[in-house]
Amino acid sequence: MVKVTYETAVEYYKEFDNIRSTRNNSIALLGQPGAGKTHLLTAISNKLIKSKNIAVQYFPYVEGFNDLKDDFDKLEEKLKRMKEVEVLFIDDLFKPLNGKPRATDWQVEQTYSVINYRYLNHKPVLISSELNIEQIVKIDEALGTRLYEMCADYVVVIEGDRMLLNHRLAGLRNG
Repeated sequence: MVKVTYETAVEYYKEFDNIRSTRNNSIALLGQPGAGKTHLLTAISNKLIKSKNIAVQYFPYVEGFNDLKDDFDKLEEKLKRMKEVEVLFIDDLFKPLNGKPRATDWQVEQTYSVINYRYLNHKPVLISSELNIEQIVKIDEALGTRLYEMCADYVVVIEGDRMLLNHRLAGLRNG
């Protein structure tokens, strides 16, 4: 599974120039925490910045929304940047807390406005989430189906034994 995730990330980067202005120009790495989703999407981001001089904005979902709420005066300016940046990397979309996705109505509304803008204007997103597409669709169908359409060729769902898939637990299984 980790190999498939890595190969998908490499393939996405290789195809980026050919797909970047199409509707299907994004990647979603979903599922098991600790399986390297953020690591791979950060590697893609760094390659896009360094090799192709493409602007990438990193938006850690939990901290990012705290930042948006803390400064309403700059909300529109920050959302405008998220909508218009060449590539947006949303890390840990709807990060679950106690098994429940974190998705207040306000967060869903703001996320939808950003994703819908990017969807309509063919702007790529890199998404990591512990949720799969069906779980995201349950939170908001319009948002989830747009993300799926944007990422359809580059979606990996990492599921299985957390003891094998979560690299942070490696010491536990060897001990």
